[in-house]
Amino acid sequence: MEGRRVVVSALQFACTDDVSTNVNTAERLVRAAHGKGANIILIQELFEGYYFCQAQREDFFQRAKPYKGHPTILRMQKLAKELGIVIPVSFFEEANNAHYNSIAIIDADGADLGLYRKSHIPDGPGYQEKFYFNPGDTGFKVFHTKFAKIGVAICWDQWFPEAARAMVLQGAEILFYPTAIGSEPQDTGLDSRDHWKRVMQGHAGANLVPLVASNRVGKEIIETEHGKSEITFYGNSFIAGPTGEIIETANDKEEAVLVAHFDLDVIKSKRHSWGVFRDRRPDLYKVLLTLDGSNPQL
Repeated sequence: MEGRRVVVSALQFACTDDVSTNVNTAERLVRAAHGKGANIILIQELFEGYYFCQAQREDFFQRAKPYKGHPTILRMQKLAKELGIVIPVSFFEEANNAHYNSIAIIDADGADLGLYRKSHIPDGPGYQEKFYFNPGDTGFKVFHTKFAKIGVAICWDQWFPEAARAMVLQGAEILFYPTAIGSEPQDTGLDSRDHWKRVMQGHAGANLVPLVASNRVGKEIIETEHGKSEITFYGNSFIAGPTGEIIETANDKEEAVLVAHFDLDVIKSKRHSWGVFRDRRPDLYKVLLTLDGSNPQL
């Protein structure tokens, strides 16, 4: 007997540094995904412009906008309602004197279901997010959309298995990760693409849930305080199934609209019967509440 079916999509495209152009591209690809039957559609991280965190520049704070009344969120609410789809919308949030790398979850009737703020903030060459973003204060959340209960985290969050487990423990049936990752300006020989994919495949397999990752492509050059910085984003957006298997994947150069179908009831039965949530031992995991593994007081 067929259960609850959901059709998810990951979008991938090269950004310009013009908000209107990028939002138009996002809408075009959302419509294309909807045309393929998708009803939960993921757009990449901070898609309104270039990934500005290559530089530490005061003027880039002008890119932030408040959550309420945000023009891109409002536009995506209208689009979601028109098409009857769910859209997580990534944006640079200004909240009084705080700033966050945030995502608003728009339900199929256009309703804003709430906000998640990126919890883990990276800081390294080309990815200097700590200059711009406060650590998120929302905690890991699950959003009850029309089609599924979803967990949404953002880019650097994906390297932490605790985040994925926390969302699935709260009932997430699908995990979504909008990202912006590519080459490393300090080391042209370092390519994290396959590592990046395998870690998220592990989240899917360890929690027995599908996972959707959306990443950008293209070369972006930012003028920094030390000259020009360049990142070539490697795309490879993908959709993984509940054992971590790759269902659909994009390449490292072209825009893409990936689509995959899942029966959530069948997956739920397999997740329950596999036993990893039955056999968990939270009483032994107190060491995870420490930074150095010492004095967990088990």
